[in-house]
Amino acid sequence: MVLSAMFLALAFVMPFLTGQIPEVGAMLCPLHIPVLLCGFICGWPWGLAVGFIAPLLRSFVLTMPPLFPTAVCMAFELASYGAVSGLMHNFLPRKKPYIYCSLLTAMLVGRFVWGVAMMVCTGINGSGFTFAAFIAGAFTNALPGIIVQIVLVPILVMLLDNPKISKLRD
Repeated sequence: MVLSAMFLALAFVMPFLTGQIPEVGAMLCPLHIPVLLCGFICGWPWGLAVGFIAPLLRSFVLTMPPLFPTAVCMAFELASYGAVSGLMHNFLPRKKPYIYCSLLTAMLVGRFVWGVAMMVCTGINGSGFTFAAFIAGAFTNALPGIIVQIVLVPILVMLLDNPKISKLRD
């Protein structure tokens, strides 16, 4: 529980850090990394909870991201990130290729869930959500964040999953 609270705090603070980088700050997807790590390290229930709460909490406290549809759709996306990364990491062997497999699967499932949530939310608003908007929002605009996640998350998971570190956690 303490570690998941730390990951939630990181998700709350990281956009302040990446926001200082002009033109790519938001494209780095700063909420995603703590949620993915929470799923890997704390397990799927905590990853799901932190993923769902983080964007909504930021929206209520700081009004960023805007609550509807952005934060609501991000809540479902990040909840699936945390849940899928935690579930797969729990069931697959704890070796480097499987960490990448878990990460990439969580990222794809999360982006799909985000697309479905955006389609539903924009349908409620009466506006449309096209396939081109999905590709732009899920992949093209998020490419810097995708690269950072693919590079950084497995390294951090391997470090934090180290038996010496795990002993300190318990």
